[in-house]
Amino acid sequence: MESELSLSTWRAMNKIYLIKDVARLSGHSVHTIKYYLNIGVIQEIGRSPETNFRYFDDTVLERLKRVRALRKENKSLAEIKETLELNVVL
Repeated sequence: MESELSLSTWRAMNKIYLIKDVARLSGHSVHTIKYYLNIGVIQEIGRSPETNFRYFDDTVLERLKRVRALRKENKSLAEIKETLELNVVL
């Protein structure tokens, strides 16, 4: 018999962030994060069924850190998106 993790157990094992938390931790504005979501640079891991709030995890923070580094190298968002997609495949 497979055991299922409860949502609270899963959350305890994995850090879950709201968009305002991601903004604070990453140094990006909420507006920028929403823009990156819109163009597909980052993705939410889910939404709250009650409030429709977006949920994010540590992978988004790492991805945003990479985006910032690539922007400092004067890469365009198109180049960044392509680079990040290639890194996921590799």
